[in-house]
Amino acid sequence: MSIAEVVPSLLSGLDVPGADNTLDLPSARRVALLLVDGLGHELLREHAEHAPFLSSLPGLQTSAGFPSTTATSLASIGTGLLSGEHGIVGFTFCVGDEVLNALTWSRAGDSRHDLREVLVPEVVQPHPTLFERAAAAGVAVSAVAPLVQRGSGLTRAVLRGSWFRGAAGFGDLALGVAAALRQDRSFCYAYHADLDTIGHFYGPGSGEWLLQLEFVDALAERMASRMPPGSLLAVTADHGMTTARDRIDFDTEPLLWQGVRVITGEPRVRYLHTESDEVLSVWREFLGDRADVVSREDAVAAGWFGPVSPLAMDRIGDVVVAMKGSAVVVRGQAEPVLSKMIGIHGSRTREELAIPVLFHHTP
Repeated sequence: MSIAEVVPSLLSGLDVPGADNTLDLPSARRVALLLVDGLGHELLREHAEHAPFLSSLPGLQTSAGFPSTTATSLASIGTGLLSGEHGIVGFTFCVGDEVLNALTWSRAGDSRHDLREVLVPEVVQPHPTLFERAAAAGVAVSAVAPLVQRGSGLTRAVLRGSWFRGAAGFGDLALGVAAALRQDRSFCYAYHADLDTIGHFYGPGSGEWLLQLEFVDALAERMASRMPPGSLLAVTADHGMTTARDRIDFDTEPLLWQGVRVITGEPRVRYLHTESDEVLSVWREFLGDRADVVSREDAVAAGWFGPVSPLAMDRIGDVVVAMKGSAVVVRGQAEPVLSKMIGIHGSRTREELAIPVLFHHTP
Protein backbone atom coordinates (compact mmCIF):
# COMPACT_ATOMS: atom_id res chain seq x y z
CA MET A 1 0.00 0.00 0.00
CA SER A 2 1.21 3.50 -0.77
CA ILE A 3 0.18 7.13 -0.99
CA ALA A 4 -0.54 6.62 -4.68
CA GLU A 5 -3.63 4.59 -3.73
CA VAL A 6 -5.27 7.19 -1.47
CA VAL A 7 -7.09 9.33 -4.05
CA PRO A 8 -8.18 6.42 -6.29
CA SER A 9 -9.66 4.71 -3.22
CA LEU A 10 -11.61 7.85 -2.35
CA LEU A 11 -12.74 8.47 -5.95
CA SER A 12 -14.05 4.93 -6.28
CA GLY A 13 -17.08 5.90 -4.20
CA LEU A 14 -17.76 8.74 -6.65
CA ASP A 15 -18.01 6.31 -9.57
CA VAL A 16 -14.89 7.48 -11.36
CA PRO A 17 -13.97 4.87 -14.01
CA GLY A 18 -10.75 3.01 -13.21
CA ALA A 19 -10.60 4.22 -9.59
CA ASP A 20 -10.24 1.16 -7.37
CA ASN A 21 -10.71 1.18 -3.61
CA THR A 22 -7.55 -0.80 -2.89
CA LEU A 23 -7.25 0.76 0.60
CA ASP A 24 -10.84 -0.21 1.46
CA LEU A 25 -11.70 3.34 2.51
CA PRO A 26 -15.28 4.38 3.30
CA SER A 27 -17.24 6.05 0.52
CA ALA A 28 -19.37 9.17 0.28
CA ARG A 29 -20.84 11.47 -2.35
CA ARG A 30 -18.93 14.41 -0.91
CA VAL A 31 -15.27 13.81 -0.07
CA ALA A 32 -12.53 16.09 1.26
CA LEU A 33 -8.89 15.04 1.52
CA LEU A 34 -6.81 17.13 3.92
CA LEU A 35 -3.09 16.62 3.40
CA VAL A 36 -1.07 17.84 6.38
CA ASP A 37 2.52 18.28 5.28
CA GLY A 38 4.87 16.40 7.61
CA LEU A 39 2.23 14.59 9.70
CA GLY A 40 4.02 11.25 9.92
CA HIS A 41 2.31 8.22 11.40
CA GLU A 42 5.03 7.71 13.99
CA LEU A 43 4.94 11.35 15.10
CA LEU A 44 1.17 11.33 15.44
CA ARG A 45 1.25 8.09 17.41
CA GLU A 46 4.00 9.35 19.72
CA HIS A 47 2.28 12.67 20.41
CA ALA A 48 -1.35 11.54 20.34
CA GLU A 49 -2.25 13.59 23.41
CA HIS A 50 -1.60 16.78 21.44
CA ALA A 51 -3.99 15.69 18.66
CA PRO A 52 -7.03 14.17 20.41
CA PHE A 53 -9.37 14.55 17.44
CA LEU A 54 -7.05 13.06 14.84
CA SER A 55 -5.94 10.32 17.20
CA SER A 56 -9.55 9.31 17.81
CA LEU A 57 -10.28 8.71 14.13
CA PRO A 58 -10.27 5.26 12.54
CA GLY A 59 -7.83 4.72 9.75
CA LEU A 60 -4.79 2.91 8.50
CA GLN A 61 -1.10 3.36 7.87
CA THR A 62 0.51 3.44 4.45
CA SER A 63 3.79 4.51 2.84
CA ALA A 64 4.76 7.85 1.34
CA GLY A 65 6.96 6.14 -1.24
CA PHE A 66 10.55 7.04 -2.07
CA PRO A 67 11.88 9.64 -1.87
CA SER A 68 9.72 10.68 1.07
CA THR A 69 9.50 14.33 0.14
CA THR A 70 6.71 16.78 -0.62
CA ALA A 71 7.00 17.24 -4.38
CA THR A 72 7.19 13.50 -4.98
CA SER A 73 4.31 12.66 -2.67
CA LEU A 74 2.04 15.39 -4.04
CA ALA A 75 2.72 14.00 -7.51
CA SER A 76 1.67 10.57 -6.27
CA ILE A 77 -1.48 12.04 -4.70
CA GLY A 78 -2.33 13.80 -7.95
CA THR A 79 -1.53 11.04 -10.41
CA GLY A 80 -1.98 7.78 -8.52
CA LEU A 81 1.54 6.80 -9.57
CA LEU A 82 4.82 6.36 -7.72
CA SER A 83 7.92 8.42 -8.47
CA GLY A 84 9.36 6.01 -11.01
CA GLU A 85 6.30 6.53 -13.21
CA HIS A 86 5.32 10.17 -12.73
CA GLY A 87 8.97 11.31 -12.82
CA ILE A 88 8.90 13.89 -10.01
CA VAL A 89 11.74 12.04 -8.33
CA GLY A 90 12.60 14.47 -5.56
CA PHE A 91 13.00 17.97 -4.24
CA THR A 92 15.64 18.74 -6.89
CA PHE A 93 16.52 16.60 -9.89
CA CYS A 94 17.95 16.87 -13.39
CA VAL A 95 15.69 17.40 -16.36
CA GLY A 96 18.03 17.48 -19.31
CA ASP A 97 20.70 20.07 -18.58
CA GLU A 98 18.66 21.88 -15.91
CA VAL A 99 18.48 21.09 -12.19
CA LEU A 100 14.85 21.70 -11.25
CA ASN A 101 13.62 22.66 -7.80
CA ALA A 102 10.21 20.98 -8.06
CA LEU A 103 8.59 22.98 -5.24
CA THR A 104 9.37 26.40 -6.70
CA TRP A 105 9.69 25.19 -10.32
CA SER A 106 12.84 27.23 -10.58
CA ARG A 107 16.51 26.51 -11.14
CA ALA A 108 17.93 24.86 -8.03
CA GLY A 109 19.79 27.47 -6.01
CA ASP A 110 18.18 30.37 -7.90
CA SER A 111 14.50 30.78 -7.06
CA ARG A 112 14.30 33.88 -9.28
CA HIS A 113 14.96 31.77 -12.38
CA ASP A 114 11.43 30.58 -13.24
CA LEU A 115 11.55 27.46 -15.41
CA ARG A 116 7.86 27.11 -16.32
CA GLU A 117 8.49 28.15 -19.91
CA VAL A 118 11.68 26.11 -20.33
CA LEU A 119 10.47 23.03 -18.44
CA VAL A 120 6.75 23.07 -19.18
CA PRO A 121 5.06 21.38 -16.18
CA GLU A 122 2.61 19.42 -18.32
CA VAL A 123 5.56 18.00 -20.25
CA VAL A 124 7.80 17.27 -17.25
CA GLN A 125 4.87 15.31 -15.76
CA PRO A 126 2.75 14.26 -18.77
CA HIS A 127 0.42 11.68 -17.19
CA PRO A 128 -3.24 12.70 -16.77
CA THR A 129 -4.02 13.55 -13.18
CA LEU A 130 -6.69 11.86 -11.11
CA PHE A 131 -8.34 15.26 -10.80
CA GLU A 132 -8.66 15.49 -14.59
CA ARG A 133 -10.10 11.99 -14.73
CA ALA A 134 -12.60 12.74 -11.97
CA ALA A 135 -13.70 16.01 -13.57
CA ALA A 136 -14.19 14.21 -16.89
CA ALA A 137 -16.46 11.77 -15.07
CA GLY A 138 -18.65 14.62 -13.83
CA VAL A 139 -17.22 15.08 -10.33
CA ALA A 140 -16.92 18.66 -9.05
CA VAL A 141 -13.19 18.76 -8.24
CA SER A 142 -11.64 21.53 -6.15
CA ALA A 143 -8.31 22.29 -4.53
CA VAL A 144 -7.95 24.59 -1.52
CA ALA A 145 -4.33 25.49 -0.89
CA PRO A 146 -2.04 28.47 -0.19
CA LEU A 147 -2.48 31.37 -2.60
CA VAL A 148 1.09 31.10 -3.89
CA GLN A 149 0.32 27.64 -5.29
CA ARG A 150 -2.21 28.94 -7.80
CA GLY A 151 -0.73 28.33 -11.25
CA SER A 152 2.60 27.18 -9.82
CA GLY A 153 4.68 24.74 -11.80
CA LEU A 154 4.06 21.91 -9.35
CA THR A 155 0.30 22.59 -9.26
CA ARG A 156 0.18 22.51 -13.05
CA ALA A 157 2.29 19.37 -13.18
CA VAL A 158 0.52 17.18 -10.64
CA LEU A 159 -2.76 18.79 -9.46
CA ARG A 160 -4.20 20.13 -12.69
CA GLY A 161 -7.85 19.48 -13.39
CA SER A 162 -9.27 21.05 -10.23
CA TRP A 163 -10.88 24.42 -9.57
CA PHE A 164 -8.36 26.22 -7.35
CA ARG A 165 -9.33 28.30 -4.32
CA GLY A 166 -6.48 30.12 -2.59
CA ALA A 167 -6.35 30.04 1.20
CA ALA A 168 -4.49 32.53 3.39
CA GLY A 169 -5.06 30.78 6.72
CA PHE A 170 -6.95 28.19 8.75
CA GLY A 171 -10.30 29.95 8.48
CA ASP A 172 -10.65 30.12 4.73
CA LEU A 173 -9.05 26.69 4.34
CA ALA A 174 -11.84 25.12 6.44
CA LEU A 175 -14.62 27.22 4.94
CA GLY A 176 -13.25 26.72 1.44
CA VAL A 177 -13.55 22.97 1.88
CA ALA A 178 -17.10 23.27 3.20
CA ALA A 179 -18.08 25.43 0.22
CA ALA A 180 -16.50 23.01 -2.24
CA LEU A 181 -18.62 20.13 -0.93
CA ARG A 182 -22.00 21.79 -1.33
CA GLN A 183 -22.43 20.10 -4.69
CA ASP A 184 -23.37 16.43 -4.97
CA ARG A 185 -20.54 14.20 -6.27
CA SER A 186 -17.79 16.54 -5.17
CA PHE A 187 -14.15 16.00 -4.25
CA CYS A 188 -11.94 18.58 -2.56
CA TYR A 189 -8.20 18.37 -1.98
CA ALA A 190 -6.91 20.65 0.81
CA TYR A 191 -3.31 21.27 1.77
CA HIS A 192 -1.73 22.66 4.94
CA ALA A 193 2.03 23.28 5.13
CA ASP A 194 2.90 24.84 8.50
CA LEU A 195 3.52 21.69 10.54
CA ASP A 196 6.30 20.71 8.13
CA THR A 197 7.78 24.22 8.19
CA ILE A 198 7.87 24.30 11.99
CA GLY A 199 9.40 20.83 12.04
CA HIS A 200 12.18 21.89 9.67
CA PHE A 201 13.22 24.86 11.76
CA TYR A 202 12.57 23.64 15.33
CA GLY A 203 12.53 19.87 14.98
CA PRO A 204 9.69 17.33 15.22
CA GLY A 205 8.51 16.95 18.80
CA SER A 206 9.79 20.38 19.84
CA GLY A 207 7.53 22.68 21.85
CA GLU A 208 6.84 24.75 18.76
CA TRP A 209 6.01 21.65 16.73
CA LEU A 210 3.68 20.25 19.39
CA LEU A 211 1.73 23.50 19.60
CA GLN A 212 1.41 23.54 15.82
CA LEU A 213 0.12 19.96 15.95
CA GLU A 214 -2.57 21.13 18.38
CA PHE A 215 -3.56 23.84 15.89
CA VAL A 216 -3.71 21.28 13.07
CA ASP A 217 -5.88 19.00 15.20
CA ALA A 218 -8.26 21.90 15.85
CA LEU A 219 -8.29 22.71 12.13
CA ALA A 220 -9.27 19.15 11.21
CA GLU A 221 -12.00 19.06 13.86
CA ARG A 222 -13.50 22.37 12.77
CA MET A 223 -13.24 21.41 9.13
CA ALA A 224 -15.17 18.21 9.84
CA SER A 225 -17.85 20.09 11.80
CA ARG A 226 -18.53 22.49 8.92
CA MET A 227 -18.80 19.95 6.14
CA PRO A 228 -22.28 19.16 4.77
CA PRO A 229 -24.13 16.14 6.20
CA GLY A 230 -23.02 12.86 4.66
CA SER A 231 -19.54 14.12 3.82
CA LEU A 232 -16.32 12.19 4.34
CA LEU A 233 -13.15 13.85 5.57
CA ALA A 234 -9.93 11.92 4.97
CA VAL A 235 -6.67 13.13 6.50
CA THR A 236 -3.25 12.05 5.32
CA ALA A 237 0.33 13.31 4.96
CA ASP A 238 3.11 13.41 2.40
CA HIS A 239 5.88 12.11 4.67
CA GLY A 240 7.06 11.94 8.26
CA MET A 241 10.15 13.57 9.70
CA THR A 242 13.29 12.79 11.66
CA THR A 243 15.94 14.92 13.36
CA ALA A 244 19.30 15.64 11.72
CA ARG A 245 22.24 15.27 14.09
CA ASP A 246 25.08 13.88 12.00
CA ARG A 247 25.93 16.34 9.21
CA ILE A 248 28.34 15.57 6.37
CA ASP A 249 29.04 18.67 4.28
CA PHE A 250 29.63 17.82 0.64
CA ASP A 251 30.95 21.32 -0.03
CA THR A 252 33.86 20.86 2.37
CA GLU A 253 34.70 17.19 1.64
CA PRO A 254 36.89 17.14 -1.50
CA LEU A 255 36.99 13.34 -1.48
CA LEU A 256 33.26 13.29 -2.23
CA TRP A 257 33.63 15.63 -5.22
CA GLN A 258 35.77 13.29 -7.28
CA GLY A 259 33.91 12.02 -10.32
CA VAL A 260 30.64 13.75 -9.38
CA ARG A 261 29.39 15.87 -12.27
CA VAL A 262 26.08 16.95 -10.66
CA ILE A 263 24.60 16.34 -7.20
CA THR A 264 20.84 16.76 -6.70
CA GLY A 265 18.17 15.68 -4.22
CA GLU A 266 18.23 16.93 -0.62
CA PRO A 267 20.08 16.15 2.62
CA ARG A 268 18.41 12.78 3.28
CA VAL A 269 18.59 11.46 -0.28
CA ARG A 270 21.16 12.43 -2.89
CA TYR A 271 21.40 11.63 -6.59
CA LEU A 272 24.90 11.61 -8.02
CA HIS A 273 25.39 12.05 -11.76
CA THR A 274 28.87 10.74 -12.24
CA GLU A 275 31.87 10.74 -14.57
CA SER A 276 33.62 7.85 -12.85
CA ASP A 277 32.64 4.32 -11.83
CA GLU A 278 34.57 4.80 -8.60
CA VAL A 279 32.08 7.25 -7.12
CA LEU A 280 29.85 4.52 -5.72
CA SER A 281 32.66 2.76 -3.85
CA VAL A 282 34.14 6.03 -2.56
CA TRP A 283 30.81 7.23 -1.17
CA ARG A 284 29.97 3.80 0.20
CA GLU A 285 33.25 3.60 2.09
CA PHE A 286 33.09 7.21 3.31
CA LEU A 287 29.52 7.00 4.63
CA GLY A 288 29.68 3.42 5.90
CA ASP A 289 26.58 2.45 7.87
CA ARG A 290 25.25 6.02 7.76
CA ALA A 291 23.71 5.42 4.33
CA ASP A 292 22.62 2.93 1.72
CA VAL A 293 24.73 3.86 -1.32
CA VAL A 294 23.59 1.94 -4.40
CA SER A 295 23.67 2.19 -8.16
CA ARG A 296 20.61 3.46 -9.97
CA GLU A 297 20.12 -0.02 -11.45
CA ASP A 298 20.16 -1.66 -8.03
CA ALA A 299 17.76 0.90 -6.55
CA VAL A 300 15.37 0.36 -9.46
CA ALA A 301 15.66 -3.42 -9.22
CA ALA A 302 14.94 -3.24 -5.47
CA GLY A 303 11.70 -1.37 -6.20
CA TRP A 304 12.59 1.82 -4.37
CA PHE A 305 10.80 3.96 -6.97
CA GLY A 306 8.10 1.51 -7.99
CA PRO A 307 7.92 0.77 -11.73
CA VAL A 308 10.38 3.07 -13.52
CA SER A 309 9.67 4.64 -16.90
CA PRO A 310 12.27 6.08 -19.31
CA LEU A 311 10.97 9.51 -18.28
CA ALA A 312 12.26 9.05 -14.74
CA MET A 313 15.35 6.94 -15.32
CA ASP A 314 17.82 9.71 -16.19
CA ARG A 315 16.47 11.96 -13.45
CA ILE A 316 17.41 9.49 -10.74
CA GLY A 317 21.17 9.79 -11.26
CA ASP A 318 23.85 7.11 -11.53
CA VAL A 319 24.25 6.65 -7.76
CA VAL A 320 21.50 6.90 -5.14
CA VAL A 321 22.42 7.82 -1.55
CA ALA A 322 19.70 7.11 1.01
CA MET A 323 20.72 8.28 4.48
CA LYS A 324 20.07 6.27 7.64
CA GLY A 325 19.84 7.12 11.33
CA SER A 326 20.25 10.87 11.93
CA ALA A 327 22.77 11.46 9.11
CA VAL A 328 22.42 14.02 6.33
CA VAL A 329 24.58 15.12 3.42
CA VAL A 330 24.27 18.90 3.36
CA ARG A 331 25.73 21.60 1.14
CA GLY A 332 26.69 24.39 3.51
CA GLN A 333 27.66 26.83 0.75
CA ALA A 334 25.25 25.93 -2.04
CA GLU A 335 22.21 25.23 0.19
CA PRO A 336 22.73 27.29 3.37
CA VAL A 337 19.11 27.32 4.59
CA LEU A 338 18.44 23.66 3.82
CA SER A 339 21.72 22.67 5.46
CA LYS A 340 20.74 24.19 8.81
CA MET A 341 17.33 22.53 9.09
CA ILE A 342 16.77 20.44 12.22
CA GLY A 343 13.82 18.39 11.05
CA ILE A 344 14.44 16.51 7.83
CA HIS A 345 12.96 13.83 5.57
CA GLY A 346 13.36 12.17 2.20
CA SER A 347 14.90 8.78 2.94
CA ARG A 348 13.63 5.27 3.65
CA THR A 349 13.30 5.05 7.43
CA ARG A 350 9.96 4.24 9.02
CA GLU A 351 9.85 7.71 10.61
CA GLU A 352 9.96 9.26 7.14
CA LEU A 353 7.91 6.76 5.13
CA ALA A 354 4.97 5.85 7.38
CA ILE A 355 1.92 8.12 6.97
CA PRO A 356 -1.62 7.91 8.33
CA VAL A 357 -4.87 7.77 6.38
CA LEU A 358 -7.64 8.77 8.80
CA PHE A 359 -11.32 9.35 8.08
CA HIS A 360 -14.39 10.96 9.62
CA HIS A 361 -17.99 10.80 8.44
CA THR A 362 -20.17 13.85 9.03
CA PRO A 363 -23.61 12.67 10.21
